[in-house]
Amino acid sequence: MKLNKRQSLILDYINKHDGSSRLELEEYVEIVDDKTSKNTIIRDLDVLLKNNYITKVGSARNIKYLPAEQNELLIKYDIDNYFKIDVDNREIKYPQFNFDIFCNLKNLFSADEIKNLENINKIYTNKTKALSDTILKKEYERLLIELSWKSSQIEGNTYSLLDTEILIKENIEAKGHKKEETIMILNHKKALEFIFENKDYFKIITLKKLEELHTLLTSDLGVNKGLRKSPVGIVGTNYKPLFNWLQIKDAVDKLIATINNTENIIEKALITVIMISYIQPFEDGNKRTGRILANALLFANGYCPLSYRSVNESDYKKAVIIFYENNSVDYFKKLFVEQFKFAVEKYF
Repeated sequence: MKLNKRQSLILDYINKHDGSSRLELEEYVEIVDDKTSKNTIIRDLDVLLKNNYITKVGSARNIKYLPAEQNELLIKYDIDNYFKIDVDNREIKYPQFNFDIFCNLKNLFSADEIKNLENINKIYTNKTKALSDTILKKEYERLLIELSWKSSQIEGNTYSLLDTEILIKENIEAKGHKKEETIMILNHKKALEFIFENKDYFKIITLKKLEELHTLLTSDLGVNKGLRKSPVGIVGTNYKPLFNWLQIKDAVDKLIATINNTENIIEKALITVIMISYIQPFEDGNKRTGRILANALLFANGYCPLSYRSVNESDYKKAVIIFYENNSVDYFKKLFVEQFKFAVEKYF
């Protein structure tokens, strides 16, 4: 549901504190709006409780309000109201990389969600089995074109979908675009062709494979190979990624171990795409590498890859930023699942 500003403030306060009393919430809201009554706060709390944003423990005067999810990665935020606050005025939970996050990279999907996603993927499996090799190849080419376009568009590339198709199929560059935009799209093509031609290669992830994929995606774009040795900043957030090479290597090693030890394929892919963005292991091309590596994992394990064709670029960036700032994967997870369902429905 859509929360009002006051409800969003209450939710934000509860998310950032280890148990909040109603009195604490009343005092907090009063700082923002001294005309809010006690009964209004009670009604707001009831709304949040009924819609599973929060939970409560204790009784009478000892009631404490907590996030509904115990895993902080699944804590819900009101995205619309969160991003109404200017970047320099947002109170963020994790201004720097949180190494404790690896303890929470599990059980990101409920048993019912996993069952539902597996049933959806069966549709993909049955569809692909029924297609001739020629039609199947064309469908993967269509997905390749649309993913190359959308993944590049998320990074600010201005190629249209039609121009991307002509570039990939006929190797004709669109006029009025920077050379780097053309290279970015063709790099996506190379990376995805490598994945589709070497299906089993990405069943197990290694640092070498991660770096190989990054090199394919950033070739001829002036990006140094290998893990970065200098700090990077991110537009739109005050979150600061790791800047020490040894820490970056440690984080990447932990991530690779987590990915390989995660059993559920959709969860494995979700962890991959969001955590590579979070660690920012390379000078540039991190989000691209995360998206394509996640797809490599899906494809290698018999799951439908995502094209992200229908995702809104602004929503995607907001989902990533709220993960950076608060380690909440809830919104990104929703977008990811929507795009998985979209891909199964629209392709093959």
